[in-house]
Parts: sequence; structure tokens; C-alpha cells
Amino acid sequence: MALPAPLPARLFAELVPAQTQTPTPTGVPPAPPGREMHVSGSAELSAGPDRARVSLRLGSRKEEAGAARSSVARRLEYIAQTARQRGVPVCIIFSDFGKMQNVCNLLIEKLGTSITISPPHFYHTPGAIDTLRRQVCVAAVGNTRQKAQEVCRLFGQTLGKPLLIREEETKEWGGHIDRPVSNSPDSLTLQERIQNATAYASCRVFAVFEIKGKEKRRNKLL
Repeated sequence: MALPAPLPARLFAELVPAQTQTPTPTGVPPAPPGREMHVSGSAELSAGPDRARVSLRLGSRKEEAGAARSSVARRLEYIAQTARQRGVPVCIIFSDFGKMQNVCNLLIEKLGTSITISPPHFYHTPGAIDTLRRQVCVAAVGNTRQKAQEVCRLFGQTLGKPLLIREEETKEWGGHIDRPVSNSPDSLTLQERIQNATAYASCRVFAVFEIKGKEKRRNKLL
């Protein structure tokens, strides 16, 4: 018995108009869908204090008040002269902590019990804090780009230009700004005081990068 002839094959197709991409203000169309990488990254940095302030108190015991005032005045002049000779401002605000120690030790050696020097108080100038904020943001962006490059390299792709970079969160803690804080115990060492006054900042950013395509590999000569 002969088999029936097979029915003719039929193909159904639908033509869909191509989607038109709206150019950006610069006239360059955005990257096609699916050719972007969304990634986030963060960074944390610290900055030690850049200023220190010490308080000096002078005293003198004489039989006459005028003699006592003259003695204190001579000691004050000696303090100012010592500071000037070592390039330190007369107001005794230090940016070189090693020089601060040397000056204080010398004054105690020369003036003995007639002078009292308070423990140093460390703090940051506003410019130092602003620098820390910029540095941590730039570091977070750099870490985010490095992460995107490593992911692209893993899949044999080439990372393109950034399409969006957004700072999502910043945090700051620690440190003393503008003026010293005098509630630290006198028993703290110099390094402990510096550590207590250290400022910290963290930043998290979100970025969108263009994916350009396959990574080009150079042929290595054997």
C-alpha cells in the first residue's frame, strides 16, 4: 500500500521594525542593550592629624612683683626666640611633630620647673579633611573600574568608556577638625594621641561601563 504524499512545509515569519535609538546630546547613540556592565566599588582611607597645639604656662616667684613680671617676660622672650630659631611659628602651632617634641624638651631643660607644657592636642585643618574626601572618592572610582576590567577580562571582553559614575554613600568618622580636643588622658603616649586624632573616610560608588566587544589577543611567537 502506497504511503500518502507528505504535506508541503510552511514557514511563518514576522518582520519587526528595527528599534531606533535616540542619540545623546552629543550625537553619539548609546550602547546597545546588553552591552553594559553595572558595577559598584568602594574605598576606605585614613589621614593622620596635620597640626598639633601645646599650651605653655610660666611662673616666677620673686620678692617684688616687678621682678616677677620681668622674669616671666624674659622667659617668654626666650620661648619666642627658641621657636623662631627652629622655624616654628611663635604661636606654637606645629605641623612637624618631631620638631614639636624637640622644642618642648629644650624649653623644659632650660626653664625647669618655672614652665609647664600641656600634652599636645592633634587636629586637622579643613584643607586636610577636604583632601581626604577627594582622595577616597577617586580611590573608590579606581577600584570600581579595576573590578569591571577584571570581570571583562574573565569573559574575554574589552571594557569601554564609563557611561555613568554616581557617588552613592560617603562616611567620615574620627579625627578632630579645626580645634584640638582636650579630653584625652595625660597618660596617653604621643603615638596614641595621633591615633586618636586620625580621621577616616569611606566612599561607595556605582558605575556603568560600556562593553566594547571581544578582547584582542596578540599572537605570541613561540
